[in-house]
Amino acid sequence: MIMIFDRESGILLHPSSLPAKYGIGDLGEEAYDFIDFLQGAKQRLWQILPLNPPGYGESPFQCYSAFAGNPLLISPDRLWAAGLLLKDDLQEVPEFCESRVQFALVREYKERLLRKAYQNFKRKKKDSGYEEFIFEASWLKDFTLFMALKNYFKGLPWNQWESSIALREERAMAHYRTLLAEEIAYHGFVQFIFFTQWLNLKKYANSREIKIIGDLPIFVSYDSSDAWAHPRLFELDEQGNPAKVAGVPPDYFSETGQLWGNPLYRWEEMEKDGYRWWRERFNSLLKTVDIVRLDHFRGFEAYWEIAAGQPTAVQGRWVKGPGEKFFRTMMKHLGDMPVIAEDLGLITPEVYELKDQFHFPGMKVLQFHLHSSEKELYLPHHYESNTVVYTGTHDNDTTLGWYKGLLLEDPQEAAFLHQYLKEYLDGVTTFPENICWQMIEVAFSTAANTVIIPLQDILCLDSDARMNFPGTVGGNWEWRLRPGSLTPELQERLARLSVLYNRNNGTQI
Repeated sequence: MIMIFDRESGILLHPSSLPAKYGIGDLGEEAYDFIDFLQGAKQRLWQILPLNPPGYGESPFQCYSAFAGNPLLISPDRLWAAGLLLKDDLQEVPEFCESRVQFALVREYKERLLRKAYQNFKRKKKDSGYEEFIFEASWLKDFTLFMALKNYFKGLPWNQWESSIALREERAMAHYRTLLAEEIAYHGFVQFIFFTQWLNLKKYANSREIKIIGDLPIFVSYDSSDAWAHPRLFELDEQGNPAKVAGVPPDYFSETGQLWGNPLYRWEEMEKDGYRWWRERFNSLLKTVDIVRLDHFRGFEAYWEIAAGQPTAVQGRWVKGPGEKFFRTMMKHLGDMPVIAEDLGLITPEVYELKDQFHFPGMKVLQFHLHSSEKELYLPHHYESNTVVYTGTHDNDTTLGWYKGLLLEDPQEAAFLHQYLKEYLDGVTTFPENICWQMIEVAFSTAANTVIIPLQDILCLDSDARMNFPGTVGGNWEWRLRPGSLTPELQERLARLSVLYNRNNGTQI
């Protein structure tokens, strides 16, 4: 059965960017307030980045697990409400920066609170929900041991641990499970708390008719419990080191491509058990979100293979992915899949064919399409309904920053943009003096069933609010929303567009 998305709109904002007094956005009151803002603005969708625990570079796309939740998003206030912390535990809060996440400082502070909460938890009678979570989370046993070992070996990547446990020898596994039993139990507690808080938040969102769009990166980090626990599924050598890694060739974002460094999959090996690891991954994610944005969709048709040790992504080759049989297997076991295919970058006819075969909506980003050399077919007034339109994504500059760059670097393109917006919005534009809101209105007015706008563009923020610079490490993923930014006027402005362009009642054009 083909899934058809309703005609709706929403906002892209990762929970870490929410205001909160503990240095990073979390799953506490401000998250509930944001859902209320969405409802009042007649938005139906909240898109987030991966919720997994970030590792290298604090990237939510390079995580210690494809299944676990990020402990930094746990709300201390909700721990207090659950009787796991005292009020005194929350009195001495460091002077965190309001506009940026200071990850090292936040991690140290929240780790201290979580360990206190764990000690209090141990003294309480365990509820059935905890026991059920520990029993049902099939990934948890490997993940908690992985994190305990990572702490024991001072944060080193797993291929630098003692070889017997790096290679999961049976005697070493038994030894460390006994030695690190307390630390293993602590990480199980943290995951229970994360998913309790998150699922309560999701339930609240759904009760307000807000659906959550989650993000599923195609690849996982090498330094993850997944690669350590399932080495046969990844392109690793006999010592467990990466042999072939992922990336993309030179493109819009980088002249030398993007060398992600994630280990590639052994797809033929995965096929032997009906892609079980993938089925469990999809099944787990679809319990925590309503719709999945499938990152780097083109990698399922063909992916860029780079030999480990290459300095850039320039030297590589395209290798066929699992394609149609993969998605047919997923649907056989999981049923209809509410998937958005991230089909940006160098896309071939074969990728479009795979996407269209399963009727997955693709993505259109206005910053990529509103230029004079674009084919007429790809301009916004030609967008098809089975599409998700963005002004920009987490990898783009903000619309204001992009526009300022256009004025400075390419006045001719800026002139084309002005002319297009004037002709496209003539007689209907609600915000003639604001480039950000003109772009937002273009997105809302298209035939595309789904529109997602980064919150930075709704606030018309400059480049310093950008979330990520692809291909770089450091300074990314830090942007935070300042308290008080989500005003009633802003809410009304969004609601007006939703009503004007019929995006508030879930109907089709």
